[in-house]
Amino acid sequence: MSGRRPARWTAQHVGRIVHAPGATAPVIVAPLPRVLPGHDVWDMWPVQEDDGSTAVVDGAELWMALAAPAGGHPEGRHDRARLRLLTRLDGRWTDRGDVFAPGASLGSREWSGSAVRRADGSVSTFYTAAGLRGTEPPTFHQRVAEARAELVSDADGIRLTGDTEHREVLRADGPHYLPADEVDGGPGRIRAFRDPYRFRDPADGREYLLVAASVPWRDRFMGAIALAAATADGWELGPPLLVADGVNHEIERPHIVVHRSRYYLFVCTTRQAFHPAGGAPTGLYGFVAPAIDGPYEPLNGSGLVLRNPPEQPYQAYAWLVLPTLDVHSFVDYLGPGGEDPRHASAEEARARFGGTFAPVLDLAIDGTSTVVRAPSEREQVESLR
Repeated sequence: MSGRRPARWTAQHVGRIVHAPGATAPVIVAPLPRVLPGHDVWDMWPVQEDDGSTAVVDGAELWMALAAPAGGHPEGRHDRARLRLLTRLDGRWTDRGDVFAPGASLGSREWSGSAVRRADGSVSTFYTAAGLRGTEPPTFHQRVAEARAELVSDADGIRLTGDTEHREVLRADGPHYLPADEVDGGPGRIRAFRDPYRFRDPADGREYLLVAASVPWRDRFMGAIALAAATADGWELGPPLLVADGVNHEIERPHIVVHRSRYYLFVCTTRQAFHPAGGAPTGLYGFVAPAIDGPYEPLNGSGLVLRNPPEQPYQAYAWLVLPTLDVHSFVDYLGPGGEDPRHASAEEARARFGGTFAPVLDLAIDGTSTVVRAPSEREQVESLR
């Protein structure tokens, strides 16, 4: 891994973005029912089997998401985030409670990650340990942690055992990445080392973690995707797979889907994270390569796979593409564009915030080209699967 050079997502690529129906999500119409009444729910991911498929327990899909009690300004949820376990059966969601017992995780709160069911039936949860315990106000230190728990299904329901050992497996050290150790900050204004996504390469069976990271750029920083490989002694952190070459300082939730023997790397980012701010839309961006370590080229010439509609530029975020090519996300802020709703008053922001799962979309892939459609149009794109 040490000799690999990262792919570069450049201003020339971003300059090719055009507004096209096949890359624009349908407008979300409010109100949508809350998955967890009384709670905000956002970034979501399935517990996966070793091959990337969604784990099923007693006929129900097993999922995790970030959750926090609903109240105050929605941006405050990041300071209270906990991992939540849910199941989905016949389109209905059931709350299975917090993934970890209070105070068990390594940070002051828990940010996004991924999970896999192991051969022995246990579940490895990789998550972002955010902040340091016992600090007030909360800090923005970020490390990748793993917790392995027994999965139980009995008369009391489906759950993960609480007596789980948590261990740090990765942090931003070494020559490639800036440390994610800031004391002050906030969403969109801090360096990153978060959102670990576990992936097993079908080509050689090796296990990897993808992590949203930051690398130096002039007197600031830019977004990058780190790649770590499993070894007998832990995880070997190598150079980035991809860097946003001065065009974006925060590319998040990296994940890979293998489709027709090609590797599709997807990330999310917001319009405020581009340089200049607003230079490209909030959306799902993607890249394709012949192997996990590249070389990657942007999908659709620009990297844009899916954007929010212009009339609802903040409507959804945290898109996740599954091996089935279903695209999941959560409802962020509904309403017209203009001022960034994250900076609105608590009352206004709360009135606009969705805090629940968004309608699932469908992605069709043909080599280096993609089209996104609503599920009702799925049959029209089956030939591209």
